[in-house]
Amino acid sequence: MKKKTFRGGINRTIIKTNFKKICQKQYGIFWLILIGVLFFYVGLAWGKKQVTPENSPMEALTSFVSELSSPSSLLKNTNKDKSDKIDFNIFWKVWNKLEKQYVNSSSLDSQAMVYGAIDGMVRAIKDPYTNYMDPEESNEFTTGMEGSFEGIGAELGMKDNILTVIAPISGMPAEKAGLKAGDKIIKINEEMTADISIDEAVKKIRGPKGTEVVLTVISNEATKTKEIKITRDTIDLESVHYEQKWGNIAYLQITSFTEDTADEFNKEITKAIADNNKGIVLDLRNNPGGFLNVAVEIASRFVPRESVVVQEKHQDGRIENFKSIGGDVFSEIPVVILVNQGSASASEILAGALRDINGSKLIGKKSFGKGSVQQLEKFSDGSSLKVTIAEWLTPSGQSINKIGLDVDIELDITDSDVKNNWDPQLNSALEEMVRQLREKK
Repeated sequence: MKKKTFRGGINRTIIKTNFKKICQKQYGIFWLILIGVLFFYVGLAWGKKQVTPENSPMEALTSFVSELSSPSSLLKNTNKDKSDKIDFNIFWKVWNKLEKQYVNSSSLDSQAMVYGAIDGMVRAIKDPYTNYMDPEESNEFTTGMEGSFEGIGAELGMKDNILTVIAPISGMPAEKAGLKAGDKIIKINEEMTADISIDEAVKKIRGPKGTEVVLTVISNEATKTKEIKITRDTIDLESVHYEQKWGNIAYLQITSFTEDTADEFNKEITKAIADNNKGIVLDLRNNPGGFLNVAVEIASRFVPRESVVVQEKHQDGRIENFKSIGGDVFSEIPVVILVNQGSASASEILAGALRDINGSKLIGKKSFGKGSVQQLEKFSDGSSLKVTIAEWLTPSGQSINKIGLDVDIELDITDSDVKNNWDPQLNSALEEMVRQLREKK
């Protein structure tokens, strides 16, 4: 047989034969590797299964087959730093036990059980400001932020893991009944508040207009608890109030940062400008906060355009700056700010920004120290998740979370002051503004 050769004199028949042998050898190696990997996964999965009274051989086999179908999950759990495996089988075992053994199993609400499971998962984080809300709770929360609901008119928070009044809303039932910022709520209608979440507390305290709720509280300066009976009413959050004080000083009070607050504020500052005021006392006492964007918009009336109003520090260390948007009609006018232990969240952002950027003085009492950022995620079924995603920092980089803002002039308001309708904090702020206006001349 005549041999054909390639250029370079290489024998084609030899190449063909050798190539066939090589392929056969490689296929053999491939199958050996594949079988070895298969036995590795089988051994790894079965080795993790232990037959216990709660884990019968059949259950172990079922779970084994399930894990074998997803070998990536097995490899993830070989991480030395995560020795305890997350076992979702326990969830379904409990679910099945309830369906089969609970005495009133026919009345079980499967959807409510799912919501409860999610709520429990979120609670395990132990962050009082990260909450899951079922559709009903989510609707109530949204209504409350829109500016009108029925309840007592007080913002609640957690201080040292105790349910605490951040601030009663001015003129609302809670304030009229004597509830004060800083009061610790021990009971709600004889029910202890230990381990209660903020959302649960709000749900128990809110109710139809005309009905009553009894809160057992203890004040910072008191040694005994006292009961405060409050009649619920419609809470209309008109959040901005303006009046002229001492001839040429604008007194601007902001009680919360709702969706309507920026519009209300813009209307009131139009009056303040028309009155030709020379200085401003900005009252943020008992202001529990609200929407971040509203606080930034209001801060924009006081500081130069593109000023950093607040920083958000995320879990990865990333810093996000929120800057003023312009319209700084008050940037050349001196401002004194009133705060107290009821000033929290967005009100601390505004006070911190004016202090850091304009040098505005703070008068009253140290603020609450609610400096974490929550994001609201809404789901298709109407439920929602309010989750802490970052920490707030003032323009100078100061964290206020659990710390609060220190004041330049510290003054308290006593029970005697309240009875005599005397406000020493406001009076001090007005005196400080007069001093600054004289120095400015």
